[in-house]
Amino acid sequence: MGDRSLLVRALWFVLVGWWATPAVVNVAWLLVVTVVFAPVGIKLTNLVPTVLSLKEPRSRAAPEAARGQHSLLVRAAYLVLVGWWLSWLWANVAAFLAVTVVGLPVAYWMFNRLPYVTSLYRFDG
Repeated sequence: MGDRSLLVRALWFVLVGWWATPAVVNVAWLLVVTVVFAPVGIKLTNLVPTVLSLKEPRSRAAPEAARGQHSLLVRAAYLVLVGWWLSWLWANVAAFLAVTVVGLPVAYWMFNRLPYVTSLYRFDG
């Protein structure tokens, strides 16, 4: 895809990102809650910064980064007990902040941490 100019990203945000992001966030959340479609919901969650501002999609973590991850069992328990509701709250607060424009830097920071809030998944990219 290559680098996108700041102007293109700003236009995307103004025309599409501000309204599409809350929709994607809530669809992703609904998919995560179904458990069966949770992997699709997690993938969609990882694309939220791209939907917001055309940020390049995250690269897959390097194999050595996997050593720093919580075990799948811990992550699954966290998702079931905390991640499903906390990620919904976190993402919708971030979406609201993004619409305010003044809160956009905080929203962007929050969206970049959404995979961790949802399932304790750490990115190295």
